[in-house]
Amino acid sequence: MTGDVLVIGYGNTLRTDDGVGRHAAERLADDPRLDGVRVLGRHQLTPELALDVSRAAMVVFVDASRRPAAGIFTVEPVERTGRQGAGWSHYLDPPSLLDLTDELYGRAPDAFLVSVGVGSVLLGDRMSPMVEASLPGLVDAVAELIADRAARPGTVPVPDHRHA
Repeated sequence: MTGDVLVIGYGNTLRTDDGVGRHAAERLADDPRLDGVRVLGRHQLTPELALDVSRAAMVVFVDASRRPAAGIFTVEPVERTGRQGAGWSHYLDPPSLLDLTDELYGRAPDAFLVSVGVGSVLLGDRMSPMVEASLPGLVDAVAELIADRAARPGTVPVPDHRHA
């Protein structure tokens, strides 16, 4: 039931909290609640991901953010920008990746962005204690989002709350 879901956690693991998306992807890939879900950890979103995105019914992006506060995360739907042929770069944000996917493959899946507030993006390979402590709740929230969608085929829940 969850085989049509793709999770992409991305960020730079050599910039402390900026790597939270990749660290979350590692945990999500090992979570038995996500059996059948494809989980990718990437340094950044690139045009090459459009094929993977086109094959999914739902995509969950996980990334670091300067807002909200460190260790707090939000879940928001991702809307396409509607721009076509925008001269794609080597780096994309979630809306631009959805636009590219639609342009190349004629469809873009429902998508959500889980943004995790950072405390630091200085050089370093360890996350701050606040962001590290948020990972179990973050993993639970992503698993619940996917389970809720799987329980209601044809609909995608729109989370309307913040997680601490």
